[in-house]
Amino acid sequence: MASLLQLPHSFSPFLNSQNPRIQFLSSAKVVALPRASAETNGAVETPKPTRRGRKKKPTSSSPETPTAKRTGRKRKTQTENGSVESESEGEEEELSDFDDGMDFPYDEPPLICCFGAAQKEFVPTVRVNEEQMHPDKYSTWKMLQWDPPEFGRAPGGPPSNVAISHVRLGGRAAFMGKVGEDEFGDELVLMMNKERVQTRGVKFDESVKTGCTYMKVKFDENGKLKMETVKESAEDSLLSSELNLAVLKEARIFHFNSEVLTSPSMRSTLFKAIAWSKKFGGLIFFDLNLPLPLWRSRDKTREVIKKAWNKADIIEVSRQELEFLLDEEYYERKRNYRPQYYAESFDQTKKRREYYHYTREEISPLWHDGLKFLFVTDGTLRIHYYTPLFDGVVVGTEDVLITPFTCDRTGSGDAVVAGIMRKLTTYPEMFENQDVLERQLRFAVAAGIISQWTIGAVRGFPTESATQNLKEQVYVPSMW
Repeated sequence: MASLLQLPHSFSPFLNSQNPRIQFLSSAKVVALPRASAETNGAVETPKPTRRGRKKKPTSSSPETPTAKRTGRKRKTQTENGSVESESEGEEEELSDFDDGMDFPYDEPPLICCFGAAQKEFVPTVRVNEEQMHPDKYSTWKMLQWDPPEFGRAPGGPPSNVAISHVRLGGRAAFMGKVGEDEFGDELVLMMNKERVQTRGVKFDESVKTGCTYMKVKFDENGKLKMETVKESAEDSLLSSELNLAVLKEARIFHFNSEVLTSPSMRSTLFKAIAWSKKFGGLIFFDLNLPLPLWRSRDKTREVIKKAWNKADIIEVSRQELEFLLDEEYYERKRNYRPQYYAESFDQTKKRREYYHYTREEISPLWHDGLKFLFVTDGTLRIHYYTPLFDGVVVGTEDVLITPFTCDRTGSGDAVVAGIMRKLTTYPEMFENQDVLERQLRFAVAAGIISQWTIGAVRGFPTESATQNLKEQVYVPSMW
């Protein structure tokens, strides 16, 4: 037998109402119409365009009291290394007053900003045989990389390479720099747009050409590799006033390399962008990527790099770059190291290819208080890491030999850096958990391995699924 359930007294108006729609509308909130202000002479204010994201909550201040206008006087900005006086009144006033009303990262995964040069590279290539169903008879040409008959266009430049590789690995990246308003510049921006890299921070310049690099492999009298590049170019002419502050505020990691420090104008723009990024709470990632032929002297190189080094939160260097920055005592000891050609014990099997892990005392001249990570890469064989809490090494695989039959290493280091940043933005446990850090660094090693086996940096950058698949093939499941 069914029983009648008696409802609470508060719901009785809904039961007694003859028209539930009228009763529902009567309980809804009244939407306030746009009001006219005195400043617009009675006209209705036009609504502001909406943006993605959540607006900041308004501060509780009385509307009757007018806000006092701040005077543009010269002030000092407090940084980690001390107080630094601003160069001009307008820049410091702009640095302290910018606010676009957004208080959190807009989308997931977090955005990174790659600052620097977008260059056009020309890699050695040969013409494919026009006969159908015929193998390319020039693909095994022994002198391809040493004496190429022609070059093929390929987007280049470490910052743009890192941005494209980061997006390929499933992240979000924005490029910030300047290109010439020419065919090369248009093609570079088009390529980044196709790869889903945000280009709202890119500026075009009619008066300067886009930078080009010829990747022809040559040797000098000392047997060292050489490449040709074009200077001055559009990449060196970005001004501080042309920075996109909305990108810097949204980006959680600001990435740059030492090539932008070679130009005095770009140097000032870089430090301005670093100040903005730190103000917005972003991390500074310094990918050294040291092009020694572009510098005039060894002492000048160390002097300029030191200023940017002390402002960085995360730094990545190669083994050779670390030896260059360390004192001559350690550098000489490394150069005089005798390789071990056979193993006398099981422990020596882990020390192939001049394996040496610098101690914390040896790298102490390069460490500063604000540094969270120092990564030392040895190709794809090893990644040494140093944090304020622990240090260690992640072992990968041997680099591919540079022969005409195998690969192009261009961009492999950029893929490793992109893999590191991809995991840093999604796994904050890497800063404190050594096991999580090593597991995610193996992902970066796998990205560098795949990138070595394709000619042209951008074309060889792997996807996230391909990188994870190789990681699971190289390492045992307990190391995933």
